[in-house]
Amino acid sequence: MFGSKEGKLKDGSKVIIRPMVRTDEEALFRFFQSLPDELVLFIRHNVKNRDVIREWAEKLNYDRVLPLIALAGEEIIGDATLHRVAHGWKRHIGRVRVVISPQYHRFGLATLMLNELVTLGHELGLEKLWAEIPLDSVGAIRACRNAGFASKAVIEGMVKNARGENQDVLIMVCDIPTFFDRRWAEQNP
Repeated sequence: MFGSKEGKLKDGSKVIIRPMVRTDEEALFRFFQSLPDELVLFIRHNVKNRDVIREWAEKLNYDRVLPLIALAGEEIIGDATLHRVAHGWKRHIGRVRVVISPQYHRFGLATLMLNELVTLGHELGLEKLWAEIPLDSVGAIRACRNAGFASKAVIEGMVKNARGENQDVLIMVCDIPTFFDRRWAEQNP
């Protein structure tokens, strides 16, 4: 299973990507506090609420949600999660969510974290990864494409933006057996 990995961003700087642990609670809270409101609007929980982050830290369950964090030094600069269900017709599908600090947009961090989720999905026996992205989030769509995701559907007017206007959502899916090549992972530790 996944441990800490070092990754390199487009500017040559190095980051550590690893699973979140309970002691990351305070750093994760600071990370979410630093994000602009228009970015956290797309997160399903009120991550500016300390109790939400505390509950995540205290109730870590890697079988249900596997959270990865990206660190620059001691600072969390990215959060990616792989959500799974144990039973039912979607047990072979993982849902992914990625949030990157705006200071690290366009450096390849989202793609790096998504690639780790694809590797983890393969290791966990998943067949597909699913992402929902606002249609106007060009950088997020590019990161998903770079990690092997393909556009599957647009749902018009599905969500509300910060101004209360309807916004379209793009569904992207990574077909893990088609995209993932174990030899690539072994050559790029």
